[in-house]
Amino acid sequence: MDELPIGRRVAYWRGRRKMSQQVFADRLGKSKSWVDKVERGVRRLDKFSVVYEIADVLQIDVQLLLGKDVERRPETQNCIDQVEVEEIRAALERYDQMSAFFHPVPVAPPLTEMRKAVSHAWLTYQHAKYGVLARKLPQLLRDAQAADSAHASGEEARDAAHLLGQVYQIASSALRKVGEHELSWLAADRSIAVSQRAGDQLLAGMASHRVGMALLSLGRIRSALEVNVNIANRIAPMTSEAATPERLSVYGLLLLTGAMAAARIGDSATVRDLVCGAEQAAGALGGDYNYYWTSFGPTNVELHRAAAAVELGDGGKAIETHNRIDPESFAAMLPERRAHHFLDIARGYTQLGDVEKASEMLLEGDRLAPAEIRCRPLAHEVISDVLRRTRGTPPAPIAELAEQMGVGV
Repeated sequence: MDELPIGRRVAYWRGRRKMSQQVFADRLGKSKSWVDKVERGVRRLDKFSVVYEIADVLQIDVQLLLGKDVERRPETQNCIDQVEVEEIRAALERYDQMSAFFHPVPVAPPLTEMRKAVSHAWLTYQHAKYGVLARKLPQLLRDAQAADSAHASGEEARDAAHLLGQVYQIASSALRKVGEHELSWLAADRSIAVSQRAGDQLLAGMASHRVGMALLSLGRIRSALEVNVNIANRIAPMTSEAATPERLSVYGLLLLTGAMAAARIGDSATVRDLVCGAEQAAGALGGDYNYYWTSFGPTNVELHRAAAAVELGDGGKAIETHNRIDPESFAAMLPERRAHHFLDIARGYTQLGDVEKASEMLLEGDRLAPAEIRCRPLAHEVISDVLRRTRGTPPAPIAELAEQMGVGV
């Protein structure tokens, strides 16, 4: 990448962001012809202000456009930067080390150590420490792949496959947060195959959930809906004996993800049916738990009910749902879930035109889990919307947050 002309770099990152030339041009306030000429090298980019604007639209560090090493700034140390994304990509691309057929099996850490490392990675993700996670993920992927290759059969082989399947899911979730949807889909898809070798239907169900989330982010909404609903139907507990807490949790989360896909296409009837099904599963579960890292339970159902209302454009219903959530149960949720909810409710308030309350929600989310607000492209869109709708000078706290996020006031 370093040796490419800047126009080619612009084209590369535009492609990575799944933007057409027209969409990219619209966001820059330029013509499609201007973008085409820049990317072909016919028009020079000789103004730094324009280069910085392009980097902002592409959500990358300007140094990457200039072909220089990225300087990691302290204020973004808990986000996943493009250098770390490329390191994760490189770990996912090591096909030669995924099988002993192609490469001597590297020395793998003991499975007891791997279990601790994977558990810590899940907690790091669920506490929205994305920068910390990103710096550990490449090595964790390599270690998990090595452990999977080192154990050919028996119980240890299933354990190693189970751990690798989890690491792929962690990578998928983290990559989706920062807009790397294709990589997120790849990691989730890998997890499905590995989960089959692990012999764990519920792990495969969670892998399907990650695939559905990646497809949803890629705009493949009907595919996301079908994946989640079809797999939910296959693992639905048909008897009281089958209704284990783990199965109820995975089943319920698949229904909730399906509801989010249905909301994206405006199918309110399907949203209602799927959320009701998840509500029944949560009732049978009897509380909020974190089986299979789902954070599933009655409170998470309400969080998804509010999020689905936002996707349907009904900010009022989202706010009503938010206001009736039990504060004590909400406070017990993990930071990523709560901050994500505050972001959803901020979107709901912007739909109602209440930028003051939307700002409050963004600031609440930032206090709770800064990376969930500062690192996500969606949050950048929301705070940009808040700034556009604010009359006069925005309040100091929201202006400061916007500056730290790199969003122009």
